Amino acid sequence: MSRKISVVSPVYKAGKIVDELVKRVSEEVSKLSDKYEIILVEDCGGDDSWKKIEENCRKNPNIKGIGLSRNFGQHYAITAGLKAATGDVVIIIDCDLQDDPVYFKDLLKVFDEGNEVVFTKRIGRKHSFFKKITAKIYNSLFRLFADKNFDLEVGSMTMISERVKDEFVKLKDQDRLYIQLLKWIGFKSAYVHVEHKKRYEGKSSYTLSKLFFTAIQGWTSHSDKLLRLSIYGGLLISFVTLLIGIYIVISYFMKSFQAGWPSLIVAVLFSTGLILMSIGITGIYIGKIFEQTKGRPLYIIDKKINL
Repeated sequence: MSRKISVVSPVYKAGKIVDELVKRVSEEVSKLSDKYEIILVEDCGGDDSWKKIEENCRKNPNIKGIGLSRNFGQHYAITAGLKAATGDVVIIIDCDLQDDPVYFKDLLKVFDEGNEVVFTKRIGRKHSFFKKITAKIYNSLFRLFADKNFDLEVGSMTMISERVKDEFVKLKDQDRLYIQLLKWIGFKSAYVHVEHKKRYEGKSSYTLSKLFFTAIQGWTSHSDKLLRLSIYGGLLISFVTLLIGIYIVISYFMKSFQAGWPSLIVAVLFSTGLILMSIGITGIYIGKIFEQTKGRPLYIIDKKINL
């Protein structure tokens, strides 16, 4: 008996892509199993994406739609889709088609070698020069701030087992960067290299401010290293200040040296900046505790089709 395959794709402002997405995904997944479902989660983008999802759902009962009550974000939309998935194998893919569904068969081949998670590594990323630079900066800072050495070159398309999907859905973390959560969950995993293609239509919805927020989220969700770095920075500055103070006292008695106001002002401003930065870092972690303890649902579903 063939296993059932679920494909989950978050949809945001992709009205012109939905038809092509369904076409390509259906073509490839139907080659792997006669039992499949494609779950499209519309994240309240404000365009005609939901209308296109409805049209495809009417044509094919294997296409299923979920509409969220507001824009919760990509990773929450993925969580909603995974919660609804009923397949023995689940594939997560972005709606922009930069990850080609033609690689489904390669992921399944590696999956059948005994792996429960198959990540993808992108060959020749088709991002803008600006996004490539910011991605490199983010990756470097993540390695600096995180305790674990995550491989940050992985792509969005991922294949997971039903067991991994169930464990993922159990997690109630408000910060839901799903690649990092899948790595935290564990289980045997492997990688498949895929060619990164140009976006089928339009441009990415990730603005500079969204990328910055995602970066902060990633740095602080999986490590408290930023807090510890602020402590180390404070100790270092205190030690250097102590040495400077000893030098000034000795110079005063030996050379009649009198420290000037400029050096004092610089020291005060530098110390104040360090203190404010440390308070800000602490505030981020306190804010995360506040959000987590509210106990709010990760997302709210407004409408469903074929589910």
